[in-house]
Amino acid sequence: MGRGKKRQIGRATPALELPASPELVRRHWEARTDGLGGRRAKEGFDYEAYVPRSIATLDPLLEASLAEAIGAADQACRELNEDPPALVSLEALARQLLRAEAVASSRIENLIVSHRSLARAFFEPEHQDTASEVVANVRATERAIELASSEDALTLDTLIEIHRILFTGTSSEHLAGVIRDKQNWIGGTLPNPRDAEFIPPPEEYVGPALEDLLAFMNRDDLPATLQAAITHAQFETIHPFADGNGRVGRTLIHVIFRRRGIAPRYVPPVSLVLAGRSDEYIKGLTAYRQGQEDVWYETFAEAVEISARKAREFADRVAELQEQWFEQAGRPRPQAAARKLIAALPGHPVVDVGTVQQLTGAASQETARTAINRLVDAGVLRQVGSDKKRNRLWESVGLFDLLDSFERELAPTGQAPRGTN
Repeated sequence: MGRGKKRQIGRATPALELPASPELVRRHWEARTDGLGGRRAKEGFDYEAYVPRSIATLDPLLEASLAEAIGAADQACRELNEDPPALVSLEALARQLLRAEAVASSRIENLIVSHRSLARAFFEPEHQDTASEVVANVRATERAIELASSEDALTLDTLIEIHRILFTGTSSEHLAGVIRDKQNWIGGTLPNPRDAEFIPPPEEYVGPALEDLLAFMNRDDLPATLQAAITHAQFETIHPFADGNGRVGRTLIHVIFRRRGIAPRYVPPVSLVLAGRSDEYIKGLTAYRQGQEDVWYETFAEAVEISARKAREFADRVAELQEQWFEQAGRPRPQAAARKLIAALPGHPVVDVGTVQQLTGAASQETARTAINRLVDAGVLRQVGSDKKRNRLWESVGLFDLLDSFERELAPTGQAPRGTN
């Protein structure tokens, strides 16, 4: 299901209601005499598209063991949020976990970028095309969580805004916030859905399917992990956009967690686990569509619990590193700019003078530079990038190593993820 394997054609037709059970609907692909490709790429044929069932009032019946696993995932998220480490600021840790989630979610779509490149892309977007797309993913996730916290009810405009942020400023900006009005598909090698791996519902079903999904997302009577699992799988099945469905769909996981109150501070980086178990991830989504929902629920619940537990361990390691920074810097006074900067570094691993002034509340850039120089001398910061005075950047020493280690634990090297777009 890699990037670049989706196509769209057709015209929108009036909206229909979703069926009570999933069904396949037959459609005809018109023959084409233009375009590239051989005979099979141009001839007409019938195909079947998948139409998901309505979930607005869905009340799944779960085996006791599965209900226990879902409850354990919910509890792991709560524990991550209720027992923060002593030293790391809430904002700094939350920011870094969110970035880790965005990096992993983007990697699933074959948008590969290191944490170091991502951090620098916030300052140098013009030099980091792929990193800039991941930056957009970070901002879309941040906005999604903000909307989840502030809006009484999620609406179609919520989904459109998340998608719009994801593509604004990228080479695919023309797709930003545009719900598809043509048939699309996933996988295959032809410019038509003949050999596609999955064909989502025809365009006339997209509107009612999204309204049905939003009704489900606005409920509060299901365990949060179960609701997030269904939300993600249903969104991926609807595939309402030409691109970016996977990234938006994984963002919706955190929308549910925030709205339901189990992750008020920190997002568990679920995508890191899913990226490392890409085959299980795809099989789980496929099982959901084939009526074997419990397979997907179990896969998802395990990913949530593992990511939350490992995130807590990561937070402890960051706190230890931060304590080491304090020692190296001579334990600056509480009001010193250097101490405030150390407190902020986990969430801002790359900084410039302006950022340091803002983070520390320094009265001048000269005061900010003094704090930077103190931490450089202590081995807490090191200069990276340009030597030009106006473009100097510094990165924290040791944090990227922790991030890389954290990522390897959850998504081992060699397990290249497959995209869901």
